[in-house]
Amino acid sequence: MESRAKILGHSAHQMLIVFPLGLLSTAVIFDVITLALGGTTPPLVAYWLIAAGVVGGLVAAPFGWIDWFAIPMGTRAKRIGLAHGLTNVAVLGVFAVSWLLRPGDGSTPTTLAFVLSFAGAGLALVGGWLGGELVSRLGVAIYDGAHLDSPNSLSGRPASASVKHAH
Repeated sequence: MESRAKILGHSAHQMLIVFPLGLLSTAVIFDVITLALGGTTPPLVAYWLIAAGVVGGLVAAPFGWIDWFAIPMGTRAKRIGLAHGLTNVAVLGVFAVSWLLRPGDGSTPTTLAFVLSFAGAGLALVGGWLGGELVSRLGVAIYDGAHLDSPNSLSGRPASASVKHAH
C-alpha cells in the first residue's frame, strides 16, 4: 500500500524520521563525549539535540500513524507497524525524560539522564529495524501490491513467501 501522507510524491513519514533519528543518535554521541572528556559544551549540545529530536519525532509521528491506519487489518504489516509505532513513542518518552533531567546550562547530566539516553538509543535501534522491516521487506508506504504478509527478513525466506497465521 502506498503512503497516504506524501510530500512531493514521497512518504512524509520516511522523509521526516531522518531528523529525529539523526538528532537523537548524535545526542548520544555527545553524551559519550561528556562521559569521556567532560566539559560544558558536549552536555549543552546533547541537551539541545535531544530537545530538537523529540520535537522532530512528534512532527514525524502523525504521518506514520496516517499510513498505519491504511494498512489492512490482520496482516503482518499491521502488527509490525503497531510495534514500530509504540516502540518509537517509547523512544520519544525516554529521551524526553532524559532531557527533563538535564540542566540546560551545560552542567553534567545526572546518571539517570545518561542511562535513559543510552536506553533510548537501544530502543531506537529496535524501532528503526521494525521500520526497515515495514519499508524494505513488506513494501509499506512504497507501492500498492506490497507483500504485507511477507515473512521476517531474518527467516531466510523470500519476501513473496506466504505466511500462515491464525485468524
